[in-house]
Amino acid sequence: ENSCARCGAAALQGMAAHTEGMLRSPTFLVGTEKQRGILDEFQRRDQHFAEEYQKNKPLCFSARAYQKTHPGKMRNGHKDADATLASPMLLGVADGVSQLEEFGMDASELPNELLRSCEYLGMSQLIPDRPVNPQDGYRGPVSLLKEAYEETESLGSTTVLLAILDNSTKIHGKIHPMVAVLTIGDCELLMLRRLQGRNSHLQAVFHTEMQRIDGNVQTPLQIARVDEWVDPDFDEELALEVIERGSAVHCVSAYEGDIIVLGSDGVFDNLFLDEVVKICNEAMVPPGPGTFVPTQPALLSQIATRLVEESHAKSRAGVGGVLPETPIGRGGKMDDTAVVVGEVVEWTQAHSEAWAQARGQHRWKAMATCGGTDSMGCLACNETARDVDDEEIDVRRHHLHIRPVQRHQRMQSSCDSEADDDRDRCVIV
Repeated sequence: ENSCARCGAAALQGMAAHTEGMLRSPTFLVGTEKQRGILDEFQRRDQHFAEEYQKNKPLCFSARAYQKTHPGKMRNGHKDADATLASPMLLGVADGVSQLEEFGMDASELPNELLRSCEYLGMSQLIPDRPVNPQDGYRGPVSLLKEAYEETESLGSTTVLLAILDNSTKIHGKIHPMVAVLTIGDCELLMLRRLQGRNSHLQAVFHTEMQRIDGNVQTPLQIARVDEWVDPDFDEELALEVIERGSAVHCVSAYEGDIIVLGSDGVFDNLFLDEVVKICNEAMVPPGPGTFVPTQPALLSQIATRLVEESHAKSRAGVGGVLPETPIGRGGKMDDTAVVVGEVVEWTQAHSEAWAQARGQHRWKAMATCGGTDSMGCLACNETARDVDDEEIDVRRHHLHIRPVQRHQRMQSSCDSEADDDRDRCVIV
């Protein structure tokens, strides 16, 4: 056992030495004892952001994802360890710990398997108007993630961020869709809304915070499953404890047209929030008066791509050889970079028919692949989406001037929900 510990420690030191002299390097594995000792310091902050109730109809996501390893990281031989999920009822980003490659492990396996499991459970539990046995019903984001983890077998370690669209909440007997956000580690979520009406610019209304141990950009809180050679003290129960005690859970009212951006730390360590908002506004100009029209999924895809490209650009020197500013200092970090961009849209009959067809043909589990479920998640939305082809969209064609994100725009609540499961952390105003 001591030999295993020495081997693991030597490999960790070798990894640290190898990354000296380069810009901030990939995420490091956090040991079992370190995580257990820090859990008490991570207190879940349960929040709910609500506005005036609008329409009594179920909602879902139309979303696209894009991920790419930073070229600087690729030069060091690392593969992409991120995973993304863009499905009608659930969005997600999981950032695998690349350091585990030093132990001969595929760092991308657990993130991908975990998100696939989350998607399968989420779509089974959250489809509107679908009968579900009470024992199989949705009991909140923590329960869903715990069950998903228990369904996985892969070794690895990963941070995780989920956005779950729950149409089961009712206020005065009417549907009040909510987005439940669960985060473990340092992936982040930003929700945007046109607060001044449909023809106004998008503004930030909610933003999660990173969970990092000792404030170190390389040691986020994480879910793991490793063998004794990597961590002799590992206990799988700790992963469930991290989910139960360490996850930050938020509930946010969802409205048609809301934009949700999920990103790995490779994005939000390199881009300021106002830069993310600006990129979205440049691409998604105010639609003007009239009935809401869902955004063409091709445009969502191009926004996600641009966010990744702009993140990578922060490590390239500009005029005079000066590196650009980032939230963690000049030059940012070279890391895996993954983004999901989603829009909240109405769950329509077309969505129901697509789901029924997939379920009837027993194809759902095969369709539940990270990166999106095209045949369902966006196909139905396309019937009313703007008629724009991929090659016709230029997300840089508009030059708008907006103010930086103001954190005081958030609206915080004070009343407890009456839910009898882990959703009782979400409070309703």
